[in-house]
Order: sequence, then C-alpha cells, then structure tokens
Amino acid sequence: MLKTLYPYEYVESVFSIDYDKLYENGYRGLIFDIDNTLVHHGDDSTPEVDALFRTIQGIGFQTLLLSNNDEERIRRFLKNIDSLYICDAEKPKTTNYLKAVEMMGLEKSEVVFIGDQIFTDILGANKSGIANILVQFIRFPGETRIGKRRQLEKLILAFYKRSKRFRHRLGDITKEWTAAFTQAA
Repeated sequence: MLKTLYPYEYVESVFSIDYDKLYENGYRGLIFDIDNTLVHHGDDSTPEVDALFRTIQGIGFQTLLLSNNDEERIRRFLKNIDSLYICDAEKPKTTNYLKAVEMMGLEKSEVVFIGDQIFTDILGANKSGIANILVQFIRFPGETRIGKRRQLEKLILAFYKRSKRFRHRLGDITKEWTAAFTQAA
C-alpha cells in the first residue's frame, strides 16, 4: 500500500532536477503541478520559472500543467509560458493524468510528473503508471506551520527514505541549483 505513495525521486525543487539527464534517459514530456511546486500557492509565475520552461522546452521537452485549479488561475500563471494544460484535474483521479499523456502524443514511459503532494500528485501519477518526482513544497521564509496532511507526508517520507528499493528509480537526476535560470529570465 505505501508503495503507491512513494515517489520515484524526491528533490529539493524543480530547479534541482537535471532535465538534460531525464532527456538522455528517454523522457520527452513533463507534467507539472503549479501551486507549491512551481510557485507559492496562488502566485503568478516568476521570471525564474518562465526561464525554466524556456530551458526545458529548448532541450526538447513537451510540457503540460495538470492542476486542480480553475482555468482562470492557470491562464494567469501561463502569461509568459507556452504550455498545454488541464484545469480542474481532480487529482489523484487517473483520468486526466492519462489525458495529459495523450495530449502530448507520448507514451506513459516517456513522461515524468512533478509535484509537491503525495496524496494527490504522486498517488495519481503512480496509479496512472507515470514516473514522478516529488519536490519539497514551497514555503515562505520562516513559515513553520504545516497542515495534518503535510505531517502525514513527513511520516511517509521517513519510510520512503529507508526503502532503497523505491528510491532513485530515475537514476541520478539531481543537480545543484545554479543562477542559470535567473540569468535567462
């Protein structure tokens, strides 16, 4: 049961993923959650995120945003980003994960989902048979309060970290964050 909650990889942020290595490993599509994955909940995109999308699309990746948010919120986020999207996705239901893969014209084996929540993002991706990366959720500096779900996620991650069998299933895909994304903005 717990394995359906375990991510393939667990990294600090979307900026610590080595997208070149993912591409070399045959992945061609990236599905992203928005809130607390790319930006703080409800925020517009940032110049760094805009630059990240230009970089990964320049590598050759197709991108798609899969969000439980409404269309207005997603369109506002995409002001400076050219990407496919699915709003009101009802994650963790698998229907729109599979629709996302179909919209990109790819196979599930060519796609990676990137999100910040175990009980929506990772569970849905695992149930859909899609590789996934859990990122640490974005918090304001000094923010210490987290909800009950996040507390439960911490417990699940403690078990995950002890399980060598389920960790690093995508290989060595992390890198140190560099200023490259801020310079490209």
